[in-house]
Amino acid sequence: MKKAIITVVGKDTVGIIAKVCTYLAQENINILDISQTIVDGYFNMMMIVDVNSAAKPVGEIITELETVGKNIGVVIRLQMEEIFTKMHRI
Repeated sequence: MKKAIITVVGKDTVGIIAKVCTYLAQENINILDISQTIVDGYFNMMMIVDVNSAAKPVGEIITELETVGKNIGVVIRLQMEEIFTKMHRI
């Protein structure tokens, strides 16, 4: 299993989760875990996903998720789990 971490941050609006999840489903990316909160009108979501069966290379998915984010007014980032873990280890 190739895990990746997706973060979504921005002003809360209707349909953020739906649009991100629709994109992931279209690309055959399975959501393993999801957490989301809204604080003072700002949306924050973190997802752990399995990209092992993804329809496209991870680099292309990263670019497309950034575009999805721009279209809905949020910032979406995807990092492979091993990179995310190393960056956040102190």
